[in-house]
Amino acid sequence: MNKTALITGASRGIGRATARLFAQAGYDLILTCVNNIVSLQLFAQELEHDHGIRCLAVKADMGDFKDVTRVFGYITDLDVVVNNAGIAYIGLLSDMSTEDWQRVMHTNLDACFYSSKLAIPLLLQKHSGKIINVSSVWGNVGASMEVAYSASKGAVNAFTKALAKELAPSNIQVNAIACGVIDTEMNGHLSREDLEALRNEIPADRIGTPEEVAGLILQTAQAPAYMTGQIITIDGGWC
Repeated sequence: MNKTALITGASRGIGRATARLFAQAGYDLILTCVNNIVSLQLFAQELEHDHGIRCLAVKADMGDFKDVTRVFGYITDLDVVVNNAGIAYIGLLSDMSTEDWQRVMHTNLDACFYSSKLAIPLLLQKHSGKIINVSSVWGNVGASMEVAYSASKGAVNAFTKALAKELAPSNIQVNAIACGVIDTEMNGHLSREDLEALRNEIPADRIGTPEEVAGLILQTAQAPAYMTGQIITIDGGWC
């Protein structure tokens, strides 16, 4: 039997690239998105056709426990959870509304809690499994004008380390991938000049690709069981 992976936020960027790599590796997939469901359904059909795996696309807000419960209603077997769904907010904290703050926490942090909470019983049945949280270098060091995003990702990092300790006796590993500047729609607000300035700060002298992050996520899913509780940075030497 194929292993099964749940990948959230899979309609674009890192999530989409991760889904493609996992399909190539022979995983059956459950993919979620909150918006582009038609595109995700077509992508799921493509992965099934090209790689001979089973792939289900589900429209769900992973920061809404009712939606997450509905997603897990489709899942009877699970080996890997990739908590990738996330949003950013750019602006001064003093200008940020309480609704925007809650939306960032809801999407970036609550979603990790909800999916992990419902995944753990399935992983315990097998006495194995991987939970991989997609984080950010801003969760490590913080960023001006991105206080809420930095706080949410810092919380994801702490969540990862604590849950790893809790689940290690059950042979379930929890790790996070802290991304630097990656060429995704999340960074689409940046001008060409802004991106060039960022590139000049990065020792690798370029922006990272979703495929590189996806490759690291797959490697983490296949890593030795002794690797857990780690915040693995992929940023071209930037931070």
